Amino acid sequence: MEYDNNMPIYLQVINQIKKNMIQGKLLLGEKLPSTRELALQYQINPNTAVRIYKEMEQQNMCFTKRGLGTFVTEESAVVTAMREAMAKELLDGFVREMKDLGFTKDELLKVISEQFGKT
Repeated sequence: MEYDNNMPIYLQVINQIKKNMIQGKLLLGEKLPSTRELALQYQINPNTAVRIYKEMEQQNMCFTKRGLGTFVTEESAVVTAMREAMAKELLDGFVREMKDLGFTKDELLKVISEQFGKT
């Protein structure tokens, strides 16, 4: 994973894990890697891996079972809410930038429709 210097690494890893959950690459209730394995997987400091799981637990993205490890949330509503929040964040930034370029709503919808057809 290539990291962006404009955002803390732990947030970038959390966003990648969120995407994996939303895309179904990580299933509800699935066991997550240990903090040591996570640190190796993302080439990060083990303390950063600990911070990632703590932050994810605060966001109800995962839970820890003492002695067993950390697991993806079992609540589908959490994943749905993450998906909607990420979409809103991306869309807000996109619309703001397009407005700055002078696009009207109709022009923006046309561009989106054309681009959506290409993918």
